[in-house]
Amino acid sequence: MELKDKLDMILPKVQKPSRYIGGELNSVIKDKDKVKMRYAFCFPDTYDIGMSHLGMKILYSLKNAVPEYWCERVFMPLADMEQLMRENDIPLYGLESLDPIKDFDFIGFTLQYELCYTNILAMLDLAGLPVFSRDRKNLFPIVMAGGPCVCNAEPIADFIDLFVLGEGEEVNLELMRLAERYKENSGSKEEFLIEAAKIEGIYVPSLYDISYNEDNTIKAITPLKGAPEKVKKRIISDFDKVFSPSEFVVPFTQIVHDRAVVEVLRGCIRGCRFCQAGFIYRPFREKSKGAIVDQIKSLIESTGYDEVSLCSLSTSDYSDIEGLLTDITDYTDKKGVNLSLPSLRIDKFSDEVVKKIKSVRSSGLTFAPEAGSQRLRNVINKNITEEDIMKSCRIAFEGGYSSVKLYFMLGLPTETLEDIAAIKDLADKIIDLYYNTENRSKKPITISISLSTFIPKPFTPFEYEPQATKEQIEERQKYLLELIGSKGRRRIDVSWSHYDTTILEAVLARGDRRLCNVIYDAWKSGCKLDGWNEYFRFDLWKKALDKNGIDTAFYANRQRPYEEIAPWEHMDMLFSRDFLVRENKKAHEGITTANCREKCAGCGINKCLGKACFNYE
Repeated sequence: MELKDKLDMILPKVQKPSRYIGGELNSVIKDKDKVKMRYAFCFPDTYDIGMSHLGMKILYSLKNAVPEYWCERVFMPLADMEQLMRENDIPLYGLESLDPIKDFDFIGFTLQYELCYTNILAMLDLAGLPVFSRDRKNLFPIVMAGGPCVCNAEPIADFIDLFVLGEGEEVNLELMRLAERYKENSGSKEEFLIEAAKIEGIYVPSLYDISYNEDNTIKAITPLKGAPEKVKKRIISDFDKVFSPSEFVVPFTQIVHDRAVVEVLRGCIRGCRFCQAGFIYRPFREKSKGAIVDQIKSLIESTGYDEVSLCSLSTSDYSDIEGLLTDITDYTDKKGVNLSLPSLRIDKFSDEVVKKIKSVRSSGLTFAPEAGSQRLRNVINKNITEEDIMKSCRIAFEGGYSSVKLYFMLGLPTETLEDIAAIKDLADKIIDLYYNTENRSKKPITISISLSTFIPKPFTPFEYEPQATKEQIEERQKYLLELIGSKGRRRIDVSWSHYDTTILEAVLARGDRRLCNVIYDAWKSGCKLDGWNEYFRFDLWKKALDKNGIDTAFYANRQRPYEEIAPWEHMDMLFSRDFLVRENKKAHEGITTANCREKCAGCGINKCLGKACFNYE
């Protein structure tokens, strides 16, 4: 029976079958007999999440812009579909051709979240491939991965042939051209990987030997067969010329972010000490207003979407945000297209911004103070004051908003119960402000407080810090609830993340290669879709950790000395280790660092790239 016939038989039995059929508007179909290289772009989560991801849209279009290359999309099936695929001998396939991906030249995963690692093993196995790279002897398929988690790829290093560190727009095509030559000359996989490691931004884990000290810390990371001592991340220097798709695949079913998306800037000027993205996506670069507006026009015309979102780590840090919004709304207002502005900074919120976003965000606004007290906001270098918060809330309330969601973290370095109490005090002040604001809505105010547990991540000033223990987090949650309950909870709702998922994320984020066997054993025992609460099984993860003699506290809850060799020591993110240490020390002194526009902090990345960079003072 043909694969299409098998799919026709099983799809009526699964939820949202349109996730698995392809054929959407703007999907790319090519004649496979005329294609030299085939690439399966695998998003290790569901269709609904993967189709919302801008990076996938960019790289899908980039590869397909080359006539002789064909990139297809692949997503992690939900449990109902996976079971039926296994029962009916349906291997994992590309949505465009419905061909098994084990026959492709490249199978590429994007690593956006540590709790997707078991999904990668599930997808390789469903494709009919060995999950360990050492067991895949043939040149093709080449299993690769990119994305932010590559800054510490060690916990998944045994499963992947090579990783892309940094921005993929240029290096992906360089890699495919190299593979094309090896395909024509019938080269071996080992020869290809040795040559690939010479491309800047390519990390081949099999070319590095890791040795350990008796206390389980890393003793040395030794490159082999000519591999570089440090793998330098790739950077797109001219951001206006970076590849941007003129059309997106438009899904049949609703996805998480069902709208057109345009990237307006990359990197961040802020330097919040807990934020990995703010450091690993440096340097800060903007697109011109003209380029942004042109891309919005192209996407709206080619997709038919009636909403467009401006994507970045901090959209309101665009140097001329009000001018940009004016240029965009000159077009979107005429077309009846809504404008969405996520990633707004509290201290950049203005009447003009409210006017531009009110049409799509009239129900509520979200701000991220991250910490309740000014002392702790200084420790994490949030660089916003209570005055900034109150000013932004007042503008929102005068603009008709009656709902505010506030994001905070628990377990931040140096945190005390006084800092927890300050969260409740801040919420009370916002409520009082609302009822003392003239021209506000007649609706009662709703305040939602969302609490996440701080996770120390590589390549941040807090990579050395311990994660708070479960007992410490539960104590702080209970304390805050008691404070809120003492005056009644009708105006303040509180939610928080599950500690078991956050400690596992911390272990995987800061772990080494000894975790590869843990991930394998967890997957074999049934772990997958770990980022979904209904599928997450910490009991199975605990068994896998115990089986391999892994203590979560060693990776997650331990203060690390500055001189310790980190598992990611051989990854070069182009800013200096001294800079991170300096920022960590300033955090413990409660000293803030100005944003990049105000004063250079001396991270060294622009200097490394040969661009103008001020000396650190």
